[in-house]
Amino acid sequence: MKVITEKSELKKEIELLKSQGKTLGFVPTMGALHKGHLSLVQRALEENDALVVSIFVNPTQFNNPDDLVTYPRTLERDVALLQTASHDILVYAPTVEDIYGEHVVSVNYDFDGLEHKMEGKFRPGHFDGVGTIVKRLFEIVTPNTAYFGEKDFQQLAIIKKMVEMYNVPVSIVPCEILREDSGLAMSSRNVRLKPEYLEASPFIYETLKTSKIKFGTESAKDVVEWVESEFKNHPLLELEYFVIADIDTLETIENKKENTLYRAFVAVYADDIRLIDNLALN
Repeated sequence: MKVITEKSELKKEIELLKSQGKTLGFVPTMGALHKGHLSLVQRALEENDALVVSIFVNPTQFNNPDDLVTYPRTLERDVALLQTASHDILVYAPTVEDIYGEHVVSVNYDFDGLEHKMEGKFRPGHFDGVGTIVKRLFEIVTPNTAYFGEKDFQQLAIIKKMVEMYNVPVSIVPCEILREDSGLAMSSRNVRLKPEYLEASPFIYETLKTSKIKFGTESAKDVVEWVESEFKNHPLLELEYFVIADIDTLETIENKKENTLYRAFVAVYADDIRLIDNLALN
């Protein structure tokens, strides 16, 4: 396994692979890898001849400076975990300078309003940072296929939109959310949960599952009000938002329509750790 820190060296490796007619998969990550990331890696290995995994904590997508400082950086451990999947992975672990040069700034994007929903309301500028880093990584890696988890469903929708807008020649593959035995969606942030919050956190998925059942017979408004009341009465978890949205437009719904797919989205604070999750409703 090669760990590469400079894009010039990575490009040489990729040119060699492509000259041999090999297809290239790509899994972009911010490190602190877990089994959820590994499931993306394993799928990418199955579907491609070669694989690049990037490990880069992208400063432009953090609107909270403290979150950027405390985000776990565990490169040695990450590489060891990747080796359990394959020794033939190219790991790209660049510096901020290698990606951005001297100017660490985001491009301002218009993603047809997708960027202003849900996460965009509470994390201004976040999706400009996401669009900027993913587009740059696609330009450096030039993959045939890239893999993203559905836990960050809004991010996935925005990346699909960016690929469409800029005619980036890459196929985007959504991958199902991987969960702990408790139901908690796997996340690099979970390791920072204090024991009592870790114990309480499965309530998020349980509430999502019940909201799905209720959505079958009740109005979207009633389901939202029920979820909000459940969290209001919870002693530890603080709800930031719960939204039921059209999966294509991410528009919050007033009334259900036939032949339309909906998803429930939630963001919750467990002490100072922010957890997100979502679930298909129909």
